[in-house]
Parts: sequence; C-alpha cells; structure tokens
Amino acid sequence: MTSESAKPVYLVDAYSDPVAVRIEGRASFLNSASLREFLFQMLKSGKTRIVIDFLRCTSMDSTFLGVLAGIALEIRKLPQKGSLVLTRLSHRNLELVHNLGLQRLVTVDTSAGGVNSDACDTPLTGSERGELENARLVLEAHESLVTADESNRGKFQDVLVFMKNRVERG
Repeated sequence: MTSESAKPVYLVDAYSDPVAVRIEGRASFLNSASLREFLFQMLKSGKTRIVIDFLRCTSMDSTFLGVLAGIALEIRKLPQKGSLVLTRLSHRNLELVHNLGLQRLVTVDTSAGGVNSDACDTPLTGSERGELENARLVLEAHESLVTADESNRGKFQDVLVFMKNRVERG
C-alpha cells in the first residue's frame, strides 16, 4: 500500500509535553472529529501545550483548519497559559494558514527545530458519526474561522448558511 492510498491518520503522543500530533495524509472534515475530541480531552486534563507536525500532511481543508482555530480559541480562554504550535508546514499548507488568519491564534514554527514526533505512535480512532453530527462539526469549525478573522465570513458564507440550515432541520 502506498502512502497516497493509505488512510489518513493522526498519530499522537498524549504523554509528551507538549502533547504531540503527527498528521499522515490529508487532514479534512472526514477525519477532523477524532482530532477535535482528542485535543479537547487533552485540554480538559490540563495539557495546554500542543504541537502538530505537518511534515507528512498532504493537504488540508477548511473544516480541519476551523477545528484548529476552535482549539486555539479554547486555549486562549484557559486560566493557565497554553499554546498550539504548527510546525513543518509545506509552502501550500502555510499559505492556507495565513489566508485564513490562523497565524493570529497559533504559533507557526517555520524552523522545525526541536520537534520530535517520532514518539507519536498511537493512531486516533473515532466512532462513526451521523450526518447531523458532521454538519455540527463543519458549522462550528467554520464559525471558529470567522472568529479567527472576520474576513473569512465572506469566504464561507454559503457553507455557514447551508450547515446552519442543516443543523436547524435536525
């Protein structure tokens, strides 16, 4: 099986400080829920420093980026200082982060120094989610992108309206 055909996955080390996440493959709305759940669980357990390694991230979509924005916004609300560091981003992924204004919420480490995601050996698995749960995730993620940068409202207006209607229908 080639790496292109392998199922995208997040590998984590929940015991390191900072908590480390390594992305393998495409980061998208299809697999963002498990990452969101894991990161919120880490925050609830008092682990407020997180680093995400993008070296093997082939691409990412706006829902994934919105999940990161939501985590960063939660970290800012915590009484203790925390951080979300994105490291080893490709040129294209770095461009996406900047186009959506996420660099205002997260630390973008372009040096790649000090990252050790080799200990990330636990794959995240998520339970099957229904259409309504997925719609809520997509809506929340895109609302977080608008909170991160108001200019994102125009970019995602159609998604916001569509998902809001889907969630309201139940």
